[in-house]
Amino acid sequence: MPAYTLPDPLRSASGERIASAADWKKARPEILELFRRHVYGRVPATPCEKRFTIANEDPKAMDGAATLRQVDVTIAAGGRSLAIRLTLFVPNKTPKPVPAFLLICNRPPGPNIDPTRTNRSAFWPAEEGIARGFAMAAFYNGDVDPDKADGFKDGIHALLDGPSRPPDAWGTLAAWAWGASRCLDYLETDPDIAKDRVAVIGHSRGGKTALWAGAEDERFALVVSNNSGCGGAALSRRRFNGAESVARINKSFPHWFCEAFKAYNDKEDDLPVDQHQLIALQAPRAVAVGSAEGDLWADPRGEFLSVVHAAPVYRLFGKKALGTETMPLVGEPLHGDGAHYHIREGTHNLTLADWTAYWDFADRVFGRTR
Repeated sequence: MPAYTLPDPLRSASGERIASAADWKKARPEILELFRRHVYGRVPATPCEKRFTIANEDPKAMDGAATLRQVDVTIAAGGRSLAIRLTLFVPNKTPKPVPAFLLICNRPPGPNIDPTRTNRSAFWPAEEGIARGFAMAAFYNGDVDPDKADGFKDGIHALLDGPSRPPDAWGTLAAWAWGASRCLDYLETDPDIAKDRVAVIGHSRGGKTALWAGAEDERFALVVSNNSGCGGAALSRRRFNGAESVARINKSFPHWFCEAFKAYNDKEDDLPVDQHQLIALQAPRAVAVGSAEGDLWADPRGEFLSVVHAAPVYRLFGKKALGTETMPLVGEPLHGDGAHYHIREGTHNLTLADWTAYWDFADRVFGRTR
């Protein structure tokens, strides 16, 4: 692994020193703009209409433990429309409004976010979340944009993209993040949901998306990234042997990021940003990062170090972040002050153990007692 030097998280894009929370608030848009221009791309300014339709409601779901709402979040522009199906379970026995977890589901929806609960998956353990008093929401990323290199001819790109795509045109990850915000638009209208206590969560490519959603949309109170690796929580400059690199991810998934990101294939040191600054963009809101011991492709230590190196920004707001630079032992979650990190046994997956760690941290963040 080569030596590397990270961009200073307390230096603005224009080179000015960031010494206070007020300085950070001034510098944050500049750093966000660097990520738009060089990594994820920017959302087009095309105007669109939005409407919410409750397609199905069942007040006695999960044997009476929850109320199910299936909501179509419809986006219309230029005479065309697209619907994002949001599945939402709200606990019936918990005083309202309740905090919510919104999953960006990057796996087939039938086996993983089945509203009938005929199929249950640890990827989205909705019953356990309901028992903990959280609303459990999910949408399928493919409803927003198909996960394929198709020249951006379908999905939300077909509705909102202009006639040409500049180097910083948004990629698929940015489109999914935009879709998460549209689902949050609905959640803010639901009286059962505490709109100031909504967490966005994703795994792998969904974890990359969750971090970008949290950076672009500060309404998310907690941002959770699970096994997100390169282009997510892991430091790009580490170039850990055996982990995914910028060049590899751009070759395998050329549609995920903006075209400008490809200029940094095998040239990570030339990037004007690194992923610890993406973590820092969540501040002072809470952020949680999870790794798996056997998921070397995602570079667990690189994911941990991103949280560590974001700490100076959290300290500007009087928070300690993780409060340590020592990586925790496997199976021992570290609930810090504004930041969480854990590494569990096993491989690349989103498991009940991960969810439990995130729910435990959310209880602390939201001031809840069990």
